[in-house]
Amino acid sequence: MDSDSRILVYGYGNPGRQDDGLGAAFVQMLENWLIENPFPQLSTDCNYQLNIEDAAAVSDKTLVVFVDASQEDIEDYSFTKVEASDARVEFSMHAVSCSFVIDLCQKIYGKVPEAWLLHVRGYEWDFKEELTQMAQKNLEIAFGFLTKFLDEKRQEILQRIKI
Repeated sequence: MDSDSRILVYGYGNPGRQDDGLGAAFVQMLENWLIENPFPQLSTDCNYQLNIEDAAAVSDKTLVVFVDASQEDIEDYSFTKVEASDARVEFSMHAVSCSFVIDLCQKIYGKVPEAWLLHVRGYEWDFKEELTQMAQKNLEIAFGFLTKFLDEKRQEILQRIKI
């Protein structure tokens, strides 16, 4: 195993608020997928929101994929590069953006993992512990995309190990 190849998929959102639980549902799907598709360099994490402490969680990773629900007008999902930024967006230090976490990681640990945000489109945000049908469909499409992306990363890792 290449010790420099550590990947984290970090889902966040509130499963008690319908489609806001897409990040947690994604991580659960990925953990089930990992049973059939072992990938020792890949780990998962999940929380209601990102926190400043997550800078420590990503500091030893080479790749981080954040997964969250989106209210934006996207078709089913979007996959965008996360750049370090000290703009928190939220009103407290207990809820921060992906780019703020990466920025803190850089400032505190001197490291910047490759980071991506997988936004999955959601539709309903009521107090209910279930995804809407349309969000579930988007989740499955996004999951297919990311597992293919992760398989490609696995091949890159295996090539580096052989060298």
